[in-house]
Amino acid sequence: MSSTVTRTRLAAAAATAGIVVLAGCSSSGSSDKASASSCAPAKGKVTLQYWNTVPGMDKVVALWNTKHPDVQVQMKNISNDQYGLIGNALKAGKAPDLAQVGYDELPNLRTQSAFVDASACKAATAAESKFVPWTWSQASFGGTGVFAMPQDTGPMALFVRTDLFKKYNVAVPTTWDEYATAAQKLHKADPNLDMTFFDPNNAEWFNGLLWQNDAKMYGYSGDKWQVTVESEQSKQVADYWQKLISEKVVRTDLANGSTQMYAAYQKDQIASYVGAAWGYSGFRDNLPKQAGKWSIVPMPTWGTSGGSGDWGGSTVAFMKGSKHLYESVEFNTWLNTDPEALALENKLGGLYPAANAGLDLPALKQGVPYYNNQKIFDVFAASSKKIDTSFAWGPTQKTVNLALQDAMAKAAAGKGTLSDALAAAQAAALKSMKDQAIPATAGK
Repeated sequence: MSSTVTRTRLAAAAATAGIVVLAGCSSSGSSDKASASSCAPAKGKVTLQYWNTVPGMDKVVALWNTKHPDVQVQMKNISNDQYGLIGNALKAGKAPDLAQVGYDELPNLRTQSAFVDASACKAATAAESKFVPWTWSQASFGGTGVFAMPQDTGPMALFVRTDLFKKYNVAVPTTWDEYATAAQKLHKADPNLDMTFFDPNNAEWFNGLLWQNDAKMYGYSGDKWQVTVESEQSKQVADYWQKLISEKVVRTDLANGSTQMYAAYQKDQIASYVGAAWGYSGFRDNLPKQAGKWSIVPMPTWGTSGGSGDWGGSTVAFMKGSKHLYESVEFNTWLNTDPEALALENKLGGLYPAANAGLDLPALKQGVPYYNNQKIFDVFAASSKKIDTSFAWGPTQKTVNLALQDAMAKAAAGKGTLSDALAAAQAAALKSMKDQAIPATAGK
């Protein structure tokens, strides 16, 4: 416990320093501070606007509305163009009171003065103890304010078609070396069977793999961001997957969550899936005939390191321009800490809660029928505890991810390598920061 607290405090210090840079290079430092008076409750009925991308969230909002007639919430699903719609609304001065924002997008939107600091509300600051520490550190920019409430996380694990491994007498791997060996054995036993797929257009997934290997992409020292996207730890991950791609034991023609992806699994063409907690419902809902054939185990590890990674997860951010901060805090806290709300979000949307209370939900303590009654959330809970809390995102992460994806797609097509993609992402990070007058240098 003490080591976790120490890492969190170190992360907070680094994040705080980073925000000083952002505040100096944009208008975010002053515009997102909420005054004490702005947290006063409204004198009449209030309607809040809440934008998100989560399936079934309308039913969660409906539950709130039945219990709170004086604070009604109107929900809009923006899954078709999440950040495009948020960006346009900000430019037009018509942002909603609350919006779903991924952890990796928070720094980018912060530079656009997208948020209001809700720390004037006592209920907002008091919520810190209710969340997994690393999520609060990211949502509060290392404790410099309360800009969002953590909603869900994506602790990673390995989804395994147990029946296929048994059929070909291949042991379920526990290390990445074993995973590569198992990939060779399965493909040799059945040339139409690949271990998994590498989605070159999914930087967030790849970042989760880097995170697991302690490949920190950013640091802060000497009054500058230290960009380390192209670190030795990152290259180790890139070279590993490049080898699997070159050996043609993983596919590169599938997009995560696509119809084609599920079709490949349905046809027994892929034996495993490196995914996150929220992915459990996708297999359950799209491959019902494979019930009982899947199990979930810890991610393969690098050598003796037992670390894990996070893929995805979101916050519900307090957006600039909201006239009802008090009520926004009230709803946001309920949405992301109330056991009844969390249970619905997990059941309908597959969310793995960032709230500590979510880990004690009865639904997350029970065996899941689709996975042969395995208590799969025990695996994700253990994974969550092994995620490095000091990992941080850069202020231009969206630009970096796009550069990474473009170069990974070229590598998958045989034009360059995944290590080249890291170099391209590193260059994009430095250039994008320079373009925004954010002090940055290549770190070691």
